[in-house]
Amino acid sequence: MAHIDYYFSLISPFTYLAGTRLEEIAAKHGATVSYKPLDIMALFQRTGGTPVGERHPSRLEYRAQDLERAAKKSGKRFNLRPAHWPTNAAPASYAVIAAQSAGGGDLGALAHGLLRACWAEEKNIAEDEVIRACLTDAGFEASLADSGLLSGAETYAANLEDAVNAGAFGSPFYIATDSDQRFWGHDRLDDLDAHLADRL
Repeated sequence: MAHIDYYFSLISPFTYLAGTRLEEIAAKHGATVSYKPLDIMALFQRTGGTPVGERHPSRLEYRAQDLERAAKKSGKRFNLRPAHWPTNAAPASYAVIAAQSAGGGDLGALAHGLLRACWAEEKNIAEDEVIRACLTDAGFEASLADSGLLSGAETYAANLEDAVNAGAFGSPFYIATDSDQRFWGHDRLDDLDAHLADRL
C-alpha cells in the first residue's frame, strides 16, 4: 500500500488552495497519509527559504498574482490579505496532531477547515474557539484542543526535523515514501496522482 508523508503549514495559502485533493487522490489509490504540520518559518530558515515579508517586491507581486489566479481556478473563497495572518499556527497544529492520534474524525476536513478559517473566513486559528469549532465540524471531540499539548509540541518540532531530513522545504509538500518521490506545491498534485498510478 502506498503511503504519503504530508508536510504542511496551517498558515500557507497554497496549502489552503489545495483543498482536499490529497485526500481524494489517496482514496483513489488506496494510499495512507501521515499529516505532519510544521513551523514554516523555521523550515524556511533551515532550508534556504525567504519569509514572505523579506522577499523582493517583484517576488511579492508575482506571488499575489499567482495566488489570485490559483484561487479563481480552484473556485474557493480567498482573501489575499486576511485579517489574522500571519498568526501562531502552533495551537491549531497541536490539535491536528492530537486528532491524528485520537482518530474518529476526518483529518483532511480538519486541516482544510483550519486553513479555510484563516484564508476565507477572517478567523484567527490561534484562538481556542476557532480550533474547537473546526475539530467539531470534522467529527472530532472539541476537547482535543486542550489535550496532549506537550506531546503536540514535541511532535510539531519532530515534524520539522523529519521534513528537513526528508528533503521537504515548503508547504504543501508531499512525499511518496515507498519511492522517495517528492512533490512541492498544490499544483503538483496531478503529478502525485500520476505517480501513484504508475504513469509518472
